Amino acid sequence: MVAKKDAKQEVAVTAEDLAPVPIKAILLADSFTTKFRPITLECPKVLLPLVNTPMIDYTLAWLESADIEEVFVFCCSHSKQIISYLNSSNWLNQPHFSVKTIESHNCISAGDALRLIYERNVITGDFILVSGDTVSNMSLTQALHEHKERRRKDNFAVMTMVVKQSKPSQVTRQTRLGTDELFMAIDSTTKQLYYYEDKADEFKGSLTLDKSFLAENPSICLHNDVQDCYIDICSPEVLSLFTDNFDYQHLRRHFVKGLLLDDIMGYKIFTHEIRSDYAARVDNFRSYDSISKDIIQRWTYPLVPDVLLSMSTERNGIYRASEVSQSRSAEIGPFTCIGKGSSVGDNTIISNSIIGDGCKIGSDVSIDGCYIWRNVTIEDGCKLKHSILCDGVVVKSGAVLEPGAVLSYNVVVGKDLVVPCYSIVSLLPQPVKQDSDEELEYADNDNNNSIIPTINTVENGDLSNNWVSSEIGEGSRGFVWSVSEVDHEEEWRHSVAPIPASKIIELTQAAYEDLETVLQDDPLLPLPDEKESGSESDDDGRDESVYFEKEVEATFLRAVHENIKEDHIILEVNSLRLSYNMALENCASALFYSMMKLALDTPHSSAAELVKNTNNIVTRWGKLLKPYLQGIDDEIEVIMKFEEICMESGKEYAPLFVRILQLLYDSDIIQEEAVLNWAKEKEDADESDKVFVKQSEKFIQWLNEASEEED
Repeated sequence: MVAKKDAKQEVAVTAEDLAPVPIKAILLADSFTTKFRPITLECPKVLLPLVNTPMIDYTLAWLESADIEEVFVFCCSHSKQIISYLNSSNWLNQPHFSVKTIESHNCISAGDALRLIYERNVITGDFILVSGDTVSNMSLTQALHEHKERRRKDNFAVMTMVVKQSKPSQVTRQTRLGTDELFMAIDSTTKQLYYYEDKADEFKGSLTLDKSFLAENPSICLHNDVQDCYIDICSPEVLSLFTDNFDYQHLRRHFVKGLLLDDIMGYKIFTHEIRSDYAARVDNFRSYDSISKDIIQRWTYPLVPDVLLSMSTERNGIYRASEVSQSRSAEIGPFTCIGKGSSVGDNTIISNSIIGDGCKIGSDVSIDGCYIWRNVTIEDGCKLKHSILCDGVVVKSGAVLEPGAVLSYNVVVGKDLVVPCYSIVSLLPQPVKQDSDEELEYADNDNNNSIIPTINTVENGDLSNNWVSSEIGEGSRGFVWSVSEVDHEEEWRHSVAPIPASKIIELTQAAYEDLETVLQDDPLLPLPDEKESGSESDDDGRDESVYFEKEVEATFLRAVHENIKEDHIILEVNSLRLSYNMALENCASALFYSMMKLALDTPHSSAAELVKNTNNIVTRWGKLLKPYLQGIDDEIEVIMKFEEICMESGKEYAPLFVRILQLLYDSDIIQEEAVLNWAKEKEDADESDKVFVKQSEKFIQWLNEASEEED
């Protein structure tokens, strides 16, 4: 009887622990970096619009949904703007969700901020530490439970870091989010973190680990396929550790690495990996671009425009706010968001772009892959590609913005002026003295310290000859910021512009090269993709296959909408294949599924129109399958994938199976031998598995007769 009572008590405790636990959070409204200059000289980063919503709203919305009880927003630079925004928002009036601000003008790093919070004595228990540029929809329940259980057993377990399996293109040195390649050593059993390094240049292609370290920790796996989400569950000791160590400034470079290297204090850091949930931080312009696309493509649901901004949604990822004026001849392409009160003129084409509130876009304008904030004016005949335009920018008629351009607040681009790739323009002149500490986001604290005009000035309303342009545009306004030689070589890395084709080839080839791990006496190190036997391993494999298919589909759709060359798509799919450790047949199946789904999603009113859609897509993109169809078995896999589509996600194809099969045969995607072998393999199958073979009997008979005639 006693044993049964104890068992019930144990179950009750576990259920209680898994329930949402009200907890406090610290939100750092300063990122303490300079990556968004010159924009952040005028506005705090957390108030910059991300798909027409201030970044901080995504973070607060997530914390509220995760049952956080109280949030302390730490404000430093531009603190008045942040406090004013929060006071005018609805965040201060939410039931069961308290938002309070802590203001300081003397902090220059995250370490300084946490030391000040410790002095205020507002945190007494475990808390969430997050920056105000974080977008996530993850549930904290399981991560909090794991942290609490570890704390129960070991008081030295002071932090749990949330990590996520990287999206495939992040495996290369140039990551999808524009951050350095990250290396972590994690115990596969306990999830304890033993090693953390994000300075890829220090490795020079190799990583050295001590033999004794590996001998003492045989279950360690080395990862460079994990993304740090910068969401931390911390014990109160974290704040006191910052207070005791004034050299702790950066959360990762100083604090995390400092604890991992400290053998005396014995504090431990653990990880919690999320899989299907979303979490990412807007760290630079490239991650700004990537996360914006994820929001538009609804990876962040429910943090999407129709929920946050009550926008109407249309097919192909088009969002439209109220009071939008659009000419009938204007064309709004896929994955585009248009803000309230904006207008679009005749014959203008907009695609893959975010348009803010109150923008005026003229006639015959082309906008592709741009982020246009509020009250921007773009006159007739302009061409903009992959650029950022802040509030109040004016682009006069005939001007061209080449990929990577950033125009800060109220900049004016003159008539017919060509703004070169990666140009940065601001009404504020570039500081002569750059901040020596890279932790600093803005040292001005609402004042422009050490800012004097540079040679890249505007005189008499014209931009200087630093523009690569045949003519100087009339009526221009702004300073052209220069970049150092080092930054100039890799300016593509942190830009919203697509990675140049030459870099894609270079990075994809680098992904094929195994990480050279130099170990003393060459002890064996478990690989991160090694799975334990059992059902959990099988489930992980299925999950990986689903994620892989979604990634390939997203890559294919982007290629269709942006008209990317086939060779570049194949390079990206190869990178995905390596990341997920998939076979060629998996690539063929995933690409085929993407094509069939696109045909199904393309408007049609009859079976004949669906076949026509399929024919058009296969004709245009079918060659993508060729590199992955190396043999008859691979082609049979495609047929079986089509069977699966007909029975599950695309039942509308079921009565058209043989017509599509013949279409694939006529397009030289599927060979005669593959169809005949597929039919032969089905001979001993159950009747339920022969549905499509029977539907294809006449076609199969025709192939057999044709084969006999050839013999």
